[in-house]
Amino acid sequence: MRAHISRSMSSQEEGDDTLDELLKDRARIEELPDNDEDEEGGPPFPGKHLKSKPKKDLPAWMSSATLSLFHEDEQTPSTEVLAKTAAECLPYLTLEDTQGLPLNSHGLPHLRRNPHAEFLRSCLGDLPAPYAAMDASRPWLFYWCIAGQSFLGEDVSSYKDRLIETVRPLQNPGGGFGGGHGQYSHCACTYATILALTAVDGLEVVDRKAMWHWLGQVKQSNGGFRMAANAEQDIRGAYCALTILTLLNLPLTLPPDSPARLAGGLQTFTDGLGAWIATCQSYEGGIAGAPGNEVHGAYAFCALACLCILDAPYRSIPAYLDVPLLTRWLASMQTTPEGGFAGRPNKLVDACYSHWVGACFALLEAARPPEETQQHPAVLARKGGEGQGLWNKAALVRYLLTCAQQPGKKGGMRDKPSARPDGYHTCYSLSGLSAAQHRYWYDERSGTRGEEEEEEEESGGRLLSAFNWRGERGTAEEMRDLGVDEEDVVELVHPVFVLRFEAVEGARKRFAGGGV
Repeated sequence: MRAHISRSMSSQEEGDDTLDELLKDRARIEELPDNDEDEEGGPPFPGKHLKSKPKKDLPAWMSSATLSLFHEDEQTPSTEVLAKTAAECLPYLTLEDTQGLPLNSHGLPHLRRNPHAEFLRSCLGDLPAPYAAMDASRPWLFYWCIAGQSFLGEDVSSYKDRLIETVRPLQNPGGGFGGGHGQYSHCACTYATILALTAVDGLEVVDRKAMWHWLGQVKQSNGGFRMAANAEQDIRGAYCALTILTLLNLPLTLPPDSPARLAGGLQTFTDGLGAWIATCQSYEGGIAGAPGNEVHGAYAFCALACLCILDAPYRSIPAYLDVPLLTRWLASMQTTPEGGFAGRPNKLVDACYSHWVGACFALLEAARPPEETQQHPAVLARKGGEGQGLWNKAALVRYLLTCAQQPGKKGGMRDKPSARPDGYHTCYSLSGLSAAQHRYWYDERSGTRGEEEEEEEESGGRLLSAFNWRGERGTAEEMRDLGVDEEDVVELVHPVFVLRFEAVEGARKRFAGGGV
């Protein structure tokens, strides 16, 4: 249908009215038949050849009626940059501009598997001069690029020998890994190194006894962990330390020379940790890096994953966190209209939070008491568990495929269309895509642990809860609802360790005997 404006003028005074006054006071809208001639049978409606092309079918959350509901009455520097980012993304989200990317059967860009894999491979070779600023973070490049390739289904075993020879000089005699040659050991760099080595089955290079002693030095008497000796204490240190302890199956008993044992009387690495994490939750519901600090999406993931390592999530998470308040805060981090996630309130969408926030919902769903779910977890997941309704998976997939992919020959994924691709955003975008495409649940009935491991856990020797996670690929119907074809689907990613399930299982088996 089309419309025209008709009006009448009854006096000379009305003839002098301005056009604005006429449109306001006298205008009426009449619907006309949708044909090539006007209602008098005359020539086609003027300007018909200039009519805009009909918009493609858009999901409900992208409709103009929905988008018009969200606006700011007051303009501030923050709201202006939010509006600028939305305007930057909308042409891609509405598919008015597909950037020349090949489209799948649902009209969305295909996941550019081969260019992304090639981009990640190139980041493990010679790098341009500006990357000198990353010298203290070299292990992160190894993890992002190796894990990212594995999420695409690539075989990364060929990196094993190269990676071992590269990280061997970064391992300090006192335990742990530095970010570069001659640098102090740091929890973040050690975490990234252990994950990269786990991905290629190369953990034999790690001096586990020295690692155990070093982690004892960063454990604090208040229950938390420092990022390095005499460095800051925050939630990252807790998650990194527990991941290292668990994948390497290090003794939970603190070393005799640990300051936490000597000054605080603590006996194990887990003593006081849950209570310390509880102090990091703010009145908003989110999690801060340390008590009293600003909340952040990545810290929420660190807290939830850390608690999932400590114990079964349905016990540990409700014991230390206000789950409804945290759930509300995390759900509010999904941005409109982009559909991706921000890391903090009133901040910009960023593809990396597809993982840091998007991966939290499976962990939260597992916090429900078993008596609320009388069915097997896999059945529950198929019926819409994992936080369905808490976040819009299809919107996240749409953002990642339309806005986060680098067009052209280069490949890689990026923060947002105006940014450049890098290994960090590529890795965590792919992990976030996995969180949206597949189902994950906690299953104590998995039956993969041996009797020796069960006895070790009962005696306080190993944390095994994180090995009870299971994943299942989304069904064809679910993939259709997400707007993806088979070639757009990534691999299952462990929701706690952010590695392929196969790699995590390899670490569990390697150190099943424990000891140092």
